[in-house]
Amino acid sequence: MTLASDDPERPAHFYMNSVPAGADIAHRLIAGSEAKPLVLGEEARANRRTLRMYIHPEVTPSCLLLMGITDLAPGSVWNTMPPHLHERRMEAYCYFDLAAEDRVVHLMGRPDNTRHLMVADGDVVLSPAWSIHMGAGTGPYAFVWGMTGENQAYTDVDPVAVKDLR
Repeated sequence: MTLASDDPERPAHFYMNSVPAGADIAHRLIAGSEAKPLVLGEEARANRRTLRMYIHPEVTPSCLLLMGITDLAPGSVWNTMPPHLHERRMEAYCYFDLAAEDRVVHLMGRPDNTRHLMVADGDVVLSPAWSIHMGAGTGPYAFVWGMTGENQAYTDVDPVAVKDLR
């Protein structure tokens, strides 16, 4: 297989998530039309977004990996609300479609001791199971998310109230 860009002026970017697997599962292309969409958030809270599950039990089998893409609605800045933990899984975000001058302020850490990262286009953040994760952008952006751990239950999260963050 050869990977290449169609347009050298707009080079393609390739990003892979991979985790150990204990089963043989055939690979296949998952078209955007096959992804399971979830529309989440509220326009009034600036967190309206569409999450598209690509690697998910309801779309295609996987041993341990869940993966998808989240696009924010115009005018929304927050990528996850409320912030949450996945105590039985870790998550990775790969931010993309940010203009060169924009950043995402990615918040992570224990709920009582958060820290921030200034994230640019193409940057990846690893979020351990004990860390909250959420971010706000200075302009439009999207991100690929991937999770692995004990289960593939997307809704297995422990929300943390924003007022409880420190």
